[in-house]
Amino acid sequence: MEKDQNIALLIDCDNASHQAIDGVLNELAKYGVTNIRRAYGNWKTPNLKGWEEQLHPFAIQPIQQFAYTQGKNATDAAMIIDAMDLLYTQQLGAFALMTSDSDFTPLVMRILANGLKVYGFGEKKTPLPFVNACSQFIYTENLIPPAEADDTPADTPHDLKKSRNELRGDAGLVKLLRNAAEQTAEEDGWSHLARVGQYISNNTSFSPINYGYKKLSDLIRVSELFQIDMRKNNSVMYIKDRRK
Repeated sequence: MEKDQNIALLIDCDNASHQAIDGVLNELAKYGVTNIRRAYGNWKTPNLKGWEEQLHPFAIQPIQQFAYTQGKNATDAAMIIDAMDLLYTQQLGAFALMTSDSDFTPLVMRILANGLKVYGFGEKKTPLPFVNACSQFIYTENLIPPAEADDTPADTPHDLKKSRNELRGDAGLVKLLRNAAEQTAEEDGWSHLARVGQYISNNTSFSPINYGYKKLSDLIRVSELFQIDMRKNNSVMYIKDRRK
């Protein structure tokens, strides 16, 4: 993973929450430098007031799109055209699309075909075709600070971490983790967690954040699906299926 790669963030303001932008940029900082930041929408409408207040603090360029025809989304078209322009004119390592609209699924697949990763950020209502198409997809509800998310009392966590039983009860997750560990196992049967994570990211849009954990290692520990062996002065985690 290239930590110094350039990333272009394109935001569909009609289908994304402004409350999550800080969390989105913090997450993208793990993968590279988000030096292109564009937000699309009709800035003459009052529903984008929240986004308007985020533009200067986060150095985001607003792109004005008028609703030329009722029922047609000019924002989608503008984002797609800009993405293709950026794909061929800029030295980018990845794109980030902040939207809950599945209409961008073909765009994701086109970018992936050029060898770039696509990080998706959207609400939990986002259709699965778009979620699954992305290199990694994170639900923005998990990136919004509790105080901003709703009126939940301060002593009540907004996003509870999935418990051991909830993790183990997710058949899809269990299969994914076990298969990744099996496919990356070394001769002694142990799997380097970094390779497990890379295998998962190459095959799915999985992110531990969607389960309430910042790191895959934290999720692995809580699930208790694997034996854990810390090596190299306790800095490298290896795992092995407990069933073996």
